[in-house]
Amino acid sequence: MLGEYLTNLRRNHALEHATVSLLLSRLGPDIRVVGRASGDGFFLYGDIPSNLLVECAREGLARLQRGEAFWAVTPHCGTNIATAGFLAALSMMAATGKSPGKDRFGRAMVAAMVGIIAAQPIGRFLQRYVTTCADLAGMEIVAIEERGRGRFYKVRTKRQSAGQAA
Repeated sequence: MLGEYLTNLRRNHALEHATVSLLLSRLGPDIRVVGRASGDGFFLYGDIPSNLLVECAREGLARLQRGEAFWAVTPHCGTNIATAGFLAALSMMAATGKSPGKDRFGRAMVAAMVGIIAAQPIGRFLQRYVTTCADLAGMEIVAIEERGRGRFYKVRTKRQSAGQAA
């Protein structure tokens, strides 16, 4: 049961990424939108035209179902931010340790930069293999609910199990 929930969460995370990427391509990079996946879909927070959200969510689903897995990974994901923070802190701790000294700040800064640079490919790797799943076969969008006067949406999804597929 938990395994199925986590797999659905990862699939919905991939669909959230595809939807947001398509929204950004149509509305431009200045829009502010935040997403959060759940086991039964995903939430989007932002000033988004509802008709465009419907269009982008359906297109994102179709593209992922056609095998365009690259839509599941994005540089805007919180996985990247968390990875960068973790690696920056870890590398700073390793570089400075308990040693005092006037060059401690410099070592910490260089170590943090190295951690952040390393976080870019590691974050993409974690998205691809841990936090998203681009296999959306059998998934459908069952509802898109507008809440908060166009500033908050819930995209509900459902996935047919192998036994249900016709």
